[in-house]
Amino acid sequence: MKNLKRTLLASALALLSLPVMADPAHPKIGFSIDDLRLERWSRDRDYFVAAAEKMDAKVFVQSADANEQKQISQIENLISRGVDVIVIVPFNATVLTNAVAEAKKAGIKVVSYDRLILNADIDAYISFDNEKVGEMQAGGVLQAAPKGNYFLLGGAPTDNNAKVLREGQMKVLQPAIDKGDVKIVGQQWVKEWNPTEALSIVENALTRNDNKIDAIVASNDATAGGAIQALAAQQLAGKVPISGQDADLAAVKRVIAGTQTMTVYKPLKLIASEAAKLSVQLARNEKPAYSSQYDNGSKKVDTILLTPTALTKANVDLLEKDGFYTQAQMNGN
Repeated sequence: MKNLKRTLLASALALLSLPVMADPAHPKIGFSIDDLRLERWSRDRDYFVAAAEKMDAKVFVQSADANEQKQISQIENLISRGVDVIVIVPFNATVLTNAVAEAKKAGIKVVSYDRLILNADIDAYISFDNEKVGEMQAGGVLQAAPKGNYFLLGGAPTDNNAKVLREGQMKVLQPAIDKGDVKIVGQQWVKEWNPTEALSIVENALTRNDNKIDAIVASNDATAGGAIQALAAQQLAGKVPISGQDADLAAVKRVIAGTQTMTVYKPLKLIASEAAKLSVQLARNEKPAYSSQYDNGSKKVDTILLTPTALTKANVDLLEKDGFYTQAQMNGN
């Protein structure tokens, strides 16, 4: 009898230690975000939460503040909360293998959001077509400066997207390089997409090349902002074409002012809403409509790819039409 009681007690304790999963009608979703201090991600969060709540899901949001160990700890916390799905914007795409394995062991689905998590058993990936973004960036700059010395300002070396963007950029630039029209006089990755580091990198590049840089392919708006500061100090802002992406408000103002040639607009409401829908479908064991697969080093990951839009001064009013910014915001000082 004592043994039976002990067995029953042990079974009860084991059940209590298991995560309490939400019922499919009201799924619980964890959203682990690289860094909510950046304007881009706070917008994604707001759109995602709003869309998920419309589908009767509850969202728990965590910001890693650009710290990989903090993100791993937060994912572990979300696992202990017994969420049904964890959506991750990885700070470092290469260090989450074990955290993802723990989530899967607990029966939790994992979605990689906008950046592909590498070497991990994730269930799905949703992003804009980042190779296409890179093509748009290089194409916009090449149209403005068909010949000359080019500097390539990459994104964070820990972000797989930065490498995919470079592949797209080089697809457009290589024919011009082969013809001798374009010469790459320097290229560098920017840790954490940090604008201050981008400023320093471009300052050094201008010094090394006696200011003879005719175009800069920058991989996002934050790094473009740092580069434009360096150009402005040499009275070159607006004279050297430069790309970006994300349609950050500061960048949109620069595009209107003519100091930034273009940015790439990725409708954040679209990706956040589609990611919320995908997460709820996974929680309810429904079949999402995937459009592609990406190899992350561990498996071919079912993927939803969305289409970005190149934005220049000529079509920047699209942001107002989409309700992304008001005209007053874009024209504000």
